[in-house]
Amino acid sequence: MSSIKAFRELQNEVTEWRRYLHGNPEIAYEEYNTARFVAEKLASFGINHIETGIAETGIVALIQGEGGDGPTIGLRADMDALPILENSNKPWSSTIPGKMHGCGHDGHTAMLLGAAKYLAKTRNFKGAVALIFQPAEEAGIGGHRMVQEGIMDRFGISKVYGMHCAPGIEIGKFGICPGLALASVDEFDIFVKGRGGHAAYPQRVIDPIVIAAQIIVGLQSVVSRNTDPLESLVVSVTQLRAGEGYNSIPEHAQISGTVRALSPNLRDFAQRQISESANGIARAFGGSIDLKYQRLEPVTVNHPEETSLAIKAARKIVGHDAVTDQLKPTMGAEDFAYMLEARPGAYIYIGNGPTADVHNPAFDFNDEAIPYGIGYWVNLVETSMLAV
Repeated sequence: MSSIKAFRELQNEVTEWRRYLHGNPEIAYEEYNTARFVAEKLASFGINHIETGIAETGIVALIQGEGGDGPTIGLRADMDALPILENSNKPWSSTIPGKMHGCGHDGHTAMLLGAAKYLAKTRNFKGAVALIFQPAEEAGIGGHRMVQEGIMDRFGISKVYGMHCAPGIEIGKFGICPGLALASVDEFDIFVKGRGGHAAYPQRVIDPIVIAAQIIVGLQSVVSRNTDPLESLVVSVTQLRAGEGYNSIPEHAQISGTVRALSPNLRDFAQRQISESANGIARAFGGSIDLKYQRLEPVTVNHPEETSLAIKAARKIVGHDAVTDQLKPTMGAEDFAYMLEARPGAYIYIGNGPTADVHNPAFDFNDEAIPYGIGYWVNLVETSMLAV
């Protein structure tokens, strides 16, 4: 296995790539410049099999090993930025107002490029590596589209791995959650219909704002009084829209929010309960509702064998005690879940140090993590191929 020293030699160059990407962020399905940059770097490493335009702006590139026949494993990095105004005050801050790399995808892309350069030079493995540069993770659909467009079969991918930076975990450390790792995510819109009228005569109307307020209160009991406290479910109302005037009660109100669950059964339960609760409350006040419920990412589940390989690869680069192998699941979500539904694999966290949290305007990927990320990818490939 390769040591951290070999990857520190790549750090300055990969840091330059990362800071370029950070200064030129592109949001979901707009990653044209990012994709061009990635494809040009891959070609410069001597990689001949590069396919672009997958799921609009995604890329998959293949590196053949020199160790003989073997499977193809996929390594995935997300490329998109967020629609946030940056406030990190770094010299390489976003040059595009209202867009920033607030989740570390610039670092993910740069680290996978660094691993690609190393692997393309050494090729010390069996089989092949599929480098997956994915668009639109923040939109929750880029990974799904890449799977739908057949990348697993097209490139013969048998296992797939992902990595994400983690503020709060020290530089040079990793963490992984076996089994259930991240929640599913759904979105709902409840359209409340009442009867509008003059605010001075509330007895003549059916007030959709009052109904909406009661529905919001009612939804608080979906989790607190209807599920096991030891199970994980979140129902959050995040938007309320109604009315435009001070003296008019409107016809309609809209409630929107998100549902996170760590099991398919809880996910099904939440959808039913939201519908029944909102309908019952609206009818009691003489109104009605329409519910739009959209299922997005499924639960992210790490597979046992691949999780063990990921832990082994991380420990080879940073040592046994620097890898936490029993992280608790979180209620965040990841569209890498679609790839883990299509193929066995694992999703690991790499320490970003004591930085601002992701999706915060002050966040910045920590470039000191770069050699550890490159080293993890390389050792994962070499470890996986030794296990063939």
